[in-house]
Amino acid sequence: MIIESYSPEETKALGKKIGEEAKPGSIYCLSGDLGVGKTVFTKGFAQGLGVTDKYITSPTFTIINEYQGRLSLYHFDVYRINCIEEMDDTGYEDYFFGNGVCLVEWAELVKEIIPQEAVWITVEKNLEKGDDYRKITINNEE
Repeated sequence: MIIESYSPEETKALGKKIGEEAKPGSIYCLSGDLGVGKTVFTKGFAQGLGVTDKYITSPTFTIINEYQGRLSLYHFDVYRINCIEEMDDTGYEDYFFGNGVCLVEWAELVKEIIPQEAVWITVEKNLEKGDDYRKITINNEE
């Protein structure tokens, strides 16, 4: 499925809608270049899960942020992971196979450990369509 967004508000609203539909144990893999709106999407996603924390940030240096809503949200940013063994140190399996929801930014860097049932979301810019335009592709496989 491809969705076109023409503003950060639309991108956030899409994230919220998907968060509202998330089920326990779901894994969402979020890909896209720096600055395409992955964190904007994540803020909406967290809202959809009922997270009330106002400071949803990308865990670039901490690797995982945890938020509480109707389901726990485990927000991974694996941009700085150098090898799969470093993921073992995070205890990712407890998160991936638990009752919360995982959202993994830069998941393509660790795709060999991503469960097959994960949902892949790719966010892309197209400056010919405007600075705020985003093409968001949602697939059930990478």
